[in-house]
Amino acid sequence: MAKFIFVTGGVVSGLGKGIAAASLGRLLKQRGLKVKVQKLDPYLNVDPGTMNPYQHGEVFVTDDGAETDLDLGHYERFIDENLTVHSSVSSGRVYWNVLNQERAGDYLGGTVQIIPHITGEIKRNIYQLDTEDTDVAIVEIGGTVGDIESQPFLEAIRQVAAERGRHNVMFVHVSLIVAIPGSGELKSKPTQHSAKELLSLGIQPDVILCRSDAPVPGEILDKISLFCNIPRECAIPNLTASILYEVPLLLEKAGLADAVVRRLGLICHAPDLTEWATMVHRAKHPEGRVEIALVGKYVGLHDAYLSVVEALTHGGIANRVQVDIRWVDSEQLTDDNAGEILSGCGGVIVPGGFGGRGVEGMISAIRWARENRVPFFGVCLGMQMAVVEFARHGAGLAGAHSSELADTPYPVIDLMPDQRDVTAKGGTMRLGAYPCRITEAEGPVAAAYGGPEISERHRHRYEFNNQYRETLEAAGLRLAGLSPDGRLVEIVDLPEHPWFVGVQFHPEFKSRPNRAHPLFRDFVRAAKEHNK
Repeated sequence: MAKFIFVTGGVVSGLGKGIAAASLGRLLKQRGLKVKVQKLDPYLNVDPGTMNPYQHGEVFVTDDGAETDLDLGHYERFIDENLTVHSSVSSGRVYWNVLNQERAGDYLGGTVQIIPHITGEIKRNIYQLDTEDTDVAIVEIGGTVGDIESQPFLEAIRQVAAERGRHNVMFVHVSLIVAIPGSGELKSKPTQHSAKELLSLGIQPDVILCRSDAPVPGEILDKISLFCNIPRECAIPNLTASILYEVPLLLEKAGLADAVVRRLGLICHAPDLTEWATMVHRAKHPEGRVEIALVGKYVGLHDAYLSVVEALTHGGIANRVQVDIRWVDSEQLTDDNAGEILSGCGGVIVPGGFGGRGVEGMISAIRWARENRVPFFGVCLGMQMAVVEFARHGAGLAGAHSSELADTPYPVIDLMPDQRDVTAKGGTMRLGAYPCRITEAEGPVAAAYGGPEISERHRHRYEFNNQYRETLEAAGLRLAGLSPDGRLVEIVDLPEHPWFVGVQFHPEFKSRPNRAHPLFRDFVRAAKEHNK
C-alpha cells in the first residue's frame, strides 16, 4: 500500500508548493523509494489546454498526450519520472466526470452532492496513484487554504486520511512567514491562522514549511511548533534559493525528508545527492555567459515559456555557461529592425504558440539568423515559420505561409489530406509522444541524438506540406527527421548553416537539469561558439 503525502499552501498563492513537492520527490527518490506525483487544481476548466498563456503560463504535455498544469514540468524535471494523464486533475474534470455519470444514470436518480459524489471522484483520482510500483504518492493541492474552490479537495484528502489511516498519510503545509514592511521583522501569525484554518477542516499539518526570503529565527520556529501543534523539528525553513535546483539540497539540510521518513515509517537507504549537488555547483559557478534571444508572442509572462527557459538553463549547465535570455516581443520585430534588436546575441530561439499574431516578427527573426549565420532553433510554430521563411526567401515562393494563419498561394504548412474532414468536425491536435527517424548520418541533429530512432512530445495540428518537399529540398532545406513511415516531416535543418534546426515537436518537455536535452545542449554550445 502506498503512503500519501498531501501538500497544501497557506497565506498567499505562489509560494512554490510545486517546487517543494518536486524537491521532496527528488529527496525520497534518492533514498531508493518509488515516487509518483499529482496536482489537484481548483479551477473549473476541464484542462489547461485552451487556457490563455497570459493567465496560466505554459501547457505542459506528457508522453500520453495529457495537456497539464506547468507544475508537472517541475515534477518531471526534479524527480525525472514521466508523468501521465492521471497526474493532473482539475475541478472542471472532476465535475465533468460526475455530471456525465449522472446523465448516464450511474447514480440511479439519486441527488448528486459535493459529498459524497465530488469528493468520491477526487479520491478515485488520488487512489489511482496507489499501484504496485509506488511507495510514496505526493499530491499537491492547488490554491490557498481558505479559498472556497479548494474546499472539496481538502475534504477529500481528510477522508483519505480517515480511510487509509493517519500512519499512511502525511500533511505538509507550505506557508509564508510575513516580513513587516520597513522593519523587515518576521511574523508567524498568518501561518498560525492558516494552520488553524486547516484544523477547522479536520486536517492537522504534520510538517510546516516556512517560506521566507530571510533566514527564519529559531524563536519563530518555536512559536509555529507550539501554536500549530507540531514537533519542533517539523517546523522547517523553506528559504529562497539562488537557483531553483538548489531547493532540494536546502530542504535536505533542513531535515524535510528525514521528517517524512520518520513520520511514515518508510524503509529506505541514505540519500545519494552527489550528482544533483554537482549539477547545482556547475549551475552556480559558470565559466562564461551566453545571451540567447527568445522571440515569442507571450513574452509578457515568462512562465508561458517556462520549459523552454529551463531547457536553455540545462543546456547552459551542460556547457558550463550561464544562459541570459533576451526577451523579444515578436510583434515589435520587423525586417528593418531585426538587426538592431537581435544584434550581439549568440543564438535565436522561436518557441511554440498558436494564432497569427506576431508571426511576421518571428519570420523576420528567423531570416536574420539564417542570413547572418547565427545559431537558430525553431520549436513547433518556430519550425513551421522557419519553413515559411525559407520558402519565401530561399526558394522564391513569395507569399508562402501556413494555411492555419493566412490565405496563401503556397501553403507550405497545411493540414494533411486525411486531417481536413476530421478537423472540420472538431478533431484534436497531435498530442503526446510520437517516434521519429533521423534521416541523415551527419549534421547537427544526428550529432545531437547519436542514434537514428527518437521519441518526442507533440502539441500541434498543422504539418509540413509534402507537396513542397522537392521544391524546398532542391533549394537547400534538409528534411532531417521523418515519421517512421516517412509521411510526416518532423525536423528540418540547413546543411550550409553553422547550426539551424527546426523541430515539429517540443523537446523542452524532456529536458532535465542533470541531463540536458541534446538539441538544447548543442544549441547552447553553438551559441557559445558563435560568441567567441
